Amino acid sequence: MASQWKLVCKQGDLIRGAGVAAMVDGQQVALFYIPESDDKVFAIGNWDPFGKANVLSRGLVAHLQGNWTVASPLYKQHFVLSSGECLEDDTARIPYWKAKLEGEDVYISEP
Repeated sequence: MASQWKLVCKQGDLIRGAGVAAMVDGQQVALFYIPESDDKVFAIGNWDPFGKANVLSRGLVAHLQGNWTVASPLYKQHFVLSSGECLEDDTARIPYWKAKLEGEDVYISEP
């Protein structure tokens, strides 16, 4: 089955090296624009499972253990932007989507 891509915003809506939140199909999604990465854009769930709040779009972006990550602004757990894995707790995971930039358009798709 072919991936279904959904237009979520324009590149100009994103902040280089940081996150922004978007509502996609009733769910908060954190979008990250990292031009120096191979993928350029990433999409994860905005819900922090440790802090129990929609805050991951406000976290600090870092390149750790060979992965682009975001640190929760509440309790500082690091989540891998390309997989949703938590570096500090392998039992915790957040939703993630494939993301792509086509021209000025940002799209996400289910993995």
